[in-house]
Amino acid sequence: MSYAHTAGGPAAQTSWPAVFAATLCGVAVAANVGKVAITLDLLRSHFQLDLLRAGWVSSAINSLAVSVALAFGMLGDRLGALRLCLSGLCVALLGGVAALFSTDYASLLASRIAEGAGYMAVAVSAPALLSAASTPRDRRFALGIWGAYMPAGIGLVMILTPLLTRLGGWHAVWLFTIALLAATAVGLLRFRAHYRIPPPAPDAAPILNSARQALGNPVPWLLAFSFACWSLQHFTLIVWLPTFLRDQRGLSPELVALLSCVMVLVNVPGNLLGGTLLQRNLPRGYLIAAASVVTGLSAVGVFSPGLPDALRYLCCLLVSFTGGLVPSSVLSSTASLARSPRQIGTLQGLFMQGANLGQFVGPPMIAAAVAARGDWQDAMALPVGAAIIAIGLGLAVHRLERRQQRAMPAPV
Repeated sequence: MSYAHTAGGPAAQTSWPAVFAATLCGVAVAANVGKVAITLDLLRSHFQLDLLRAGWVSSAINSLAVSVALAFGMLGDRLGALRLCLSGLCVALLGGVAALFSTDYASLLASRIAEGAGYMAVAVSAPALLSAASTPRDRRFALGIWGAYMPAGIGLVMILTPLLTRLGGWHAVWLFTIALLAATAVGLLRFRAHYRIPPPAPDAAPILNSARQALGNPVPWLLAFSFACWSLQHFTLIVWLPTFLRDQRGLSPELVALLSCVMVLVNVPGNLLGGTLLQRNLPRGYLIAAASVVTGLSAVGVFSPGLPDALRYLCCLLVSFTGGLVPSSVLSSTASLARSPRQIGTLQGLFMQGANLGQFVGPPMIAAAVAARGDWQDAMALPVGAAIIAIGLGLAVHRLERRQQRAMPAPV
């Protein structure tokens, strides 16, 4: 059974400003994550980085998240969501400031690790704040909105980076994300009264027992793996599209950035659609399976060289938009899977670990597939295979959730 209220009592009505304040914290740390990939050439030139060191700077956050995201989620359940979220914003901000004063690869990488720790702290704790500010009726939709934080943040920094770099190089991009982090921290403090969450347990034992209970259910694990399958599909597009447009079609950097940004941003309305459908009680397992059918078929179109470029780009948009149903379905599941607010961080940490696993293993698998025959068409098997696996996972989630609902005792 799911939790229905917080220690402060159920919210009389959803505080949507508080919901959006917590969501913007995710947007801020997502922009902080995405800025490196877009400015990597500038960083390589400034710090004299070879490809290997540039790769570590770019993938430091993914490596960290794959390793310890679940531990960060359990830490959030221990310390309290509001405290961890504010701490994460501050750590990410300090990491950004440290990067401005970095003089070599080691200091830049250390600043990136700090930004990664801040990102994880916010990503696992902010959903608990959204839940606390929402009524049970609105909680699924609010958490569905949260699912859009990553594409929204990355899309925002992608849009602004060309302008910012003309004004002040990569330093201007860092200053923008620092200001964004500071503004969201102020907003979170402004609405802190709406985040009614039980105080953290006085000792670690209840938290560990609660985490074991949450992770003992197979449904969260299936959801985490389905999230990994989706992030692998999306990351395949993020890697392929700019390279294809620049190297194969010779488009200008500005047009490449615009088309790539639009592809990322259409994932946002897809997340919002997912939140709306979940609010209307459509089964999340079916949404994941249906979305994966569409993304798999669209991926075939993306990597089919015989199709017109306009149609292939439309397939890219369809993959991104329809795929938005997956993160909204996965991340909103804590509204029904968590038996208490103290389990939200643990579950979100598990989901975050799954998402970053897909991003972490995707690039080398793409590189291996293309290098085998030197043709991007050979990369088709990767997103299509991930979509097929996600279809099976979604159907398994639906069957298990129905079985668990039938096994629940009837209300007295």
